[in-house]
Amino acid sequence: MTTFQDLGIEERLLQAVSSLGYQHPTSIQEQAIPILLSGTTDFIGLAQTGTGKTAAFGLPLLQVIDETVRHPQALVVCPTRELCMQIVNELTLFKQNMPHVSVVAVYGGTSIGLQIKDIKRGVQIVVATPGRLIDLIERKAINLEEIQYVVLDEADEMLNMGFQEDIEFILKNTPKRDSTWLFSATMPPEIRKVSKRYMKEPKEITVGKMNAVNQNIDHQYYVTTAHHRYETLKRIIDFNPGIYGIIFTRTKIDAQDISEKLTREGYDIDALHGDLTQAQRDRVMGQFRDKSLQLLIATDVAARGIDVQGITHVINYELPDDVEVYTHRSGRTGRAGNQGICVSIVHAKESYKLKQIERINKSPFHRLDIPSGKDVCRKQFFHFVDKLLKVDVSHGDYETYVPMLEEKFADLDKADILKRFAALEFDRFLKYYENAADLNLREKDKGRKDQPQAFDKSKDFGRGDNRKAYKKGGAYARLFVNLGTKDGFFKASFLQYILDMSDLRKEVLGKIDMKDMNSWIEIEPSAAQQMIRALDGKKYKGRSIRMNDADRR
Repeated sequence: MTTFQDLGIEERLLQAVSSLGYQHPTSIQEQAIPILLSGTTDFIGLAQTGTGKTAAFGLPLLQVIDETVRHPQALVVCPTRELCMQIVNELTLFKQNMPHVSVVAVYGGTSIGLQIKDIKRGVQIVVATPGRLIDLIERKAINLEEIQYVVLDEADEMLNMGFQEDIEFILKNTPKRDSTWLFSATMPPEIRKVSKRYMKEPKEITVGKMNAVNQNIDHQYYVTTAHHRYETLKRIIDFNPGIYGIIFTRTKIDAQDISEKLTREGYDIDALHGDLTQAQRDRVMGQFRDKSLQLLIATDVAARGIDVQGITHVINYELPDDVEVYTHRSGRTGRAGNQGICVSIVHAKESYKLKQIERINKSPFHRLDIPSGKDVCRKQFFHFVDKLLKVDVSHGDYETYVPMLEEKFADLDKADILKRFAALEFDRFLKYYENAADLNLREKDKGRKDQPQAFDKSKDFGRGDNRKAYKKGGAYARLFVNLGTKDGFFKASFLQYILDMSDLRKEVLGKIDMKDMNSWIEIEPSAAQQMIRALDGKKYKGRSIRMNDADRR
């Protein structure tokens, strides 16, 4: 079996890797590291998240840079603050025996002044999100002229977030790079175009099936009415007492509302959405990582870049409108070879969406019955018993209390004692589920409202003919807004801002035309008023936003 030593890694890095408990490289590490150690070869690595990509590019980067030179030599670009911090943390562990190597993270939501000071003190590797990096470039606070190595990590995620123009801008501003290393879970056509434009005869490696979902994930779904969706969610959580998972909602309003309801009912849960400050977001993520929170409820935008090991379940409170979004959601579990479960709560009308995901991802769904109240109580009871049997009593002076306990329980037989233990632990569950209703949607229950509709190709899961019809027929509404590039926006950051403010999905948008002081937005007519209500009259950097129908101005 291959070892890290076989890959050509230098001794200081080998010692660090060994101290971290790594013995054998993953497949992407084994294939990528020998190529990247040359430092002069453009490289494309296609592998699912959680397969060890950070070490695959991080170890070679630390070896090929010149640690005696104190200016940026390597640039790692990634989509989100969380991933940026994670990469820096891992690189810091790898460079533990290289005291003269400095790694700096630059990302939005925190003081740019402190980040500029860190860069000016001298740094060899910069890990950055696109928006903050471009801000630093425009302020002339960072010089990329001497960058030799550029790494684009989670390239498909950056594309999904609308960062294509930003990526191309960054590549244009690193003219002296010796090599570009691109890592991605998928290879959409737009990324292929970028690679052809900015990379020279890249060496490409695919680990596993490209564009395939993780085969370690069991895709399950429960069918119920929209009215019973919340109760079904509770039932799923209660039926999995050891759950450590993420619940996805469409909107930040749903995320906050469900989080508040479950918190009031005693669940260890918090919400992650676009209205949180960075400090609040960091607090929530810190609690989730150290498992003070058992559950995290999040919108897709807020959850981008989250990489937490050991997640057992992903729950789709509602199915997303895009197959790729489903794939990214489900990919939060089943990482690094572990098994994971992705659960979806659906109603009968959404059966066509399940078929669409199955067809594109070639991953079968398993329909399960929503557990009954008795099933939940039984599952919780046996979980408690297992936990009781595994309790370690070797570290306490419990023998001192045994005589007193024997005296207290002298008039009770073993069966009575066990019943009292069960009542103490499960009284709430037993009362709550005593007369629990059957939440499953059965064939005989399907009235007109719940009848599944025939598959309509014009509703091709948020991406096909329906969207093209707007483009061909010119049926988009056009909105005017008095925000533009002079306000500090690039197209990606502007897109994310208007979607976060309006709580809409990017699928409702067409072309966005940005000028210095104003922008014009194409949007499906049914969503236009929602966006106007969300932005018109609000404040941005102290001035009022004006948004209205451009065709009626």
